[in-house]
Amino acid sequence: MDHQNLIAIDIHTHAEVSCWNPFDNYGEEYDRAADKYFGSSGRPTIAESVAYYRERKIGLVMFMVDAESNMGRRRIPNEEIAEAAQQNSDMMIAFASIDPHKGKMGAREARRLIEEHGVKGFKFHPTVQAFHPYDKMAWPIYEVIAEHKLPAIFHTGHSGIGSGMRCGGGLRLEYSNPMHLDDVAIDFPDMQIVMAHPSFPWQDEALSVATHKPNVWIDLSGWSPKYFPKQLVQYANTLLKDRILFGSDYPLITPDRWMKDFEAAGFKPEVMPGILKGNAVRLLKLEG
Repeated sequence: MDHQNLIAIDIHTHAEVSCWNPFDNYGEEYDRAADKYFGSSGRPTIAESVAYYRERKIGLVMFMVDAESNMGRRRIPNEEIAEAAQQNSDMMIAFASIDPHKGKMGAREARRLIEEHGVKGFKFHPTVQAFHPYDKMAWPIYEVIAEHKLPAIFHTGHSGIGSGMRCGGGLRLEYSNPMHLDDVAIDFPDMQIVMAHPSFPWQDEALSVATHKPNVWIDLSGWSPKYFPKQLVQYANTLLKDRILFGSDYPLITPDRWMKDFEAAGFKPEVMPGILKGNAVRLLKLEG
């Protein structure tokens, strides 16, 4: 990634539409509920997303969420995202997602994606994947990630996926309590852990884990900055200023909206460049 020519790096964007797989409308009610919750509309292809970010000179990390076991939804191929990243390597990085229920087979896939497709990190979503992050079921995949010293993003807190649906779509919020990552941070000190989103209703737990464990970071995706809890802004301005990351959750929230609201959210001018780009440069090892 040619980060010196980018104004920011968005650490949290989603691939929503596959151009490799045939259209699969199974579980589409979750998309409609999420659109209503976030006030969003439309699902761009990977190429459309890349073009959107290139126009704005913003780098992006893109992934999908593999929740085939719990949700029954066909995933977008990790290889499709990796190919797009290779074709746009000046401003795009691919993370992979592998359902933790795939165990050792998932670990084999993780190794192949790293070694053959240049994947630079991984994404987990405990609520939609229906697992506790500390569950030893996921250890084989973590071991591969840690061996290659790559980062892993974990959804934390409330989820817009399932919000407003009958029974919340059957998705359990408790899986995404950030305190569940404490054990993972201890057992995998060589894996940089990114807790995605303001972790409502467990914001203080997230701040505690990140302050206590130096391999834990927080990304600010999924919310407009004008709604951030005050303690999150306080820690971003002080103790955690070197481990707070810009993320949007595109396309559910656009970087245009996020960055506009970020300007007025109470962040100190001296920490804003690190949040927008500098911290991601270190996390992703883009220098040296």
